[in-house]
Amino acid sequence: MPKREAVAIAVAALLLVVVLPICNALPTSSPLHLSDFRLNLFGKFLAYAILALGLDLLWGYAGVLSLGHGVFFGLGAYAMGMHLMLEIGSKSVYQSALPDFMVWNQIKELPLFWRPFYSGAFTLAAVVLVPALFALAFGFLAFRSRIRGVYFSIITQALALSAWLVFNRNEMRLGGTNGLADFKTIFGFPLNQPSTQRGLYAVTAATLVVAYLLCRRITGSRAGKVLVAIRDSETRVLFSGYSPARFKLFVFVVSAVLAGVAGALYAPQVGIITPAKIGVLPSIEMVVWVAAGGRGTLVGAVAGAVGVNWMQSWLTTSYPDVWLLFLGGLFMGVVLFFPDGVVGAVARAAARVWSLTGRAPSTATPTASARSRA
Repeated sequence: MPKREAVAIAVAALLLVVVLPICNALPTSSPLHLSDFRLNLFGKFLAYAILALGLDLLWGYAGVLSLGHGVFFGLGAYAMGMHLMLEIGSKSVYQSALPDFMVWNQIKELPLFWRPFYSGAFTLAAVVLVPALFALAFGFLAFRSRIRGVYFSIITQALALSAWLVFNRNEMRLGGTNGLADFKTIFGFPLNQPSTQRGLYAVTAATLVVAYLLCRRITGSRAGKVLVAIRDSETRVLFSGYSPARFKLFVFVVSAVLAGVAGALYAPQVGIITPAKIGVLPSIEMVVWVAAGGRGTLVGAVAGAVGVNWMQSWLTTSYPDVWLLFLGGLFMGVVLFFPDGVVGAVARAAARVWSLTGRAPSTATPTASARSRA
C-alpha cells in the first residue's frame, strides 16, 4: 500500500471512529456538536458502505454482477434481530417471553431454530456463517455450471425475489411483512441511550475501516490480479491453468459476509428489519451506489453508498415525489456519461490537469475502459 494511501486511511479512520463520536458527546451549545439523529443516520450510511465494499469487490474487480445482495444483507440483519427480540423478554408489549408477533399469531412455544439466538456468541457467529454458507452453496452450484454474465445477474435477482416472498410468509415465524422491530437492548445495553448509539456508530465505523483494509489486501494480492484477469477475459484465465470458478466463489462468499455484517450493524441502529430490505429493489439500489461512486476503486463504493443515501434522505424529506425519478436519472446518467462513476470522473479530470501542467499523477486509478470489459 502506498504511503500516501496509508496516511489517508489513517486520517479517515481517526475522523470516523474518534472525532465524530466526540463531536456527538459535546454539549449542544457547542458549534461542533453533532446531533444524535445525524450520528445515527451516518452510522446507517456506513453500514451500507460496508455492503458496497463487498459488492464492489465482486462486481468491480471480478466482473460478477449480483442483483441479489439484499438477501445476504437481510440474513445478517435477521440473525441480529432475532437475538435482539429475545433480549426484550418480558419487557414486550404483552409481557411475554415470546416476541410480540408470535403472541399475535397465537404461537405457544418458541420455535426450535430461534433458541440458539439467546446466545450472543452464537448470534455473532451466525451473522458471519449464515450468509457465508448460503453464498457458498448458491455460488458453488452457479459457478460450477459456468453461469456468468447477465444470466448470473438474472438468477441472483430471482433469488432476491424468492427470499422476499419467503420472508413475507407468517409461517416462517420471522414476523412476516412486519419483520422484527421494537428492539430494547443490545448485549445488555439500552438502545435508547445516546451512549449506546454512539458505541454502535463507533463499531460500525471501525468495521468499515477493517472491511476496506481487507478488500484492499485482497485486490492487492495475487488473487486480486487473477480476479481482474477474470473480469477482463475469463476464457484466457481458464486456458492459463487457473480455475475461475474457485476465485469467483471465494470473492462471492467474502462479499456475502460483508453484506451480512452490514445488515447486523444496520438492524440495531435503525431499530427494525423487514423483508422490504431483502427484495429486488433494494438489491438494485445497492448496485447503483457502487456504479455512481465508481466500481473497481473501493473508495468509490464507499463514496457512492454514503452520497446516494445522503441524497435519498434529503430528497425523501424535502421532495418525496422526486426521489425515484432522481435514482433512475442518476443510474442512466452514470451509464451514459460517467461509466467509471464519480471517483473515476474526478481521476480523469485530475489526470487531464496534470497533463496540461506537464506533470504525471503520482498514483493510478483504474480506467473506465478497463472496467467496462466486465
